[in-house]
Amino acid sequence: MSFDGVVARLRSLPDPLPEPPGVLMAVRIDTGEPRPISFDELVLRPASVLVLLVPDETGDARVVLTERVAYDGHHSGEVSFPGGKAEPEDEDQIATALREAAEEIGLDAVAAAVEVLGVLDPVTIPVSGFRLTPVIAAAARRPLLRPDRTEVTRIVEAPVRLFLPGAPIRIVERTVREWPLRYGVYPVDDLEVWGATARILGQLGAVLAGSL
Repeated sequence: MSFDGVVARLRSLPDPLPEPPGVLMAVRIDTGEPRPISFDELVLRPASVLVLLVPDETGDARVVLTERVAYDGHHSGEVSFPGGKAEPEDEDQIATALREAAEEIGLDAVAAAVEVLGVLDPVTIPVSGFRLTPVIAAAARRPLLRPDRTEVTRIVEAPVRLFLPGAPIRIVERTVREWPLRYGVYPVDDLEVWGATARILGQLGAVLAGSL
């Protein structure tokens, strides 16, 4: 998909937004039910991620993802967007996403002429108690990105077409923190994109497909 075409379509998001593929949601293998949420949704902490679109050398649209470093924590080694929890100095969810992207991947939003296009539906992260807002943005000029090695192992620019309806989704069954789970993943190079990141990408793809 061309970068210019994708940006033009995302400047006017539908209301309501289409749902991502249901197969991306993790369910228990034994019961088929979603993993229960063990916290009060009224006390979820706000966080934002930046869904950054960039043009590749052929003019097609790619989305910037990160592979997290391995550590003793909930999201060790996962594929994600640059982002994190809101800080008191952040003016809004957009400011959080841009600040985190500057810290994690060295994004200079001014130099790259980044345009914020809108937000997708918030996603609840059960294991860490966050309510995550995906902020969609586009870089008119290819940014010079560099990973913060304390948080990011590598930066991946994935073609947007990998997340359109009908794109391959692999079904995985595994035990995650003592939960026997089944969920869909998007294969990207040698990586598996799952969880909140996959659902955000699935909704992005559904929005774009509805504009074709």
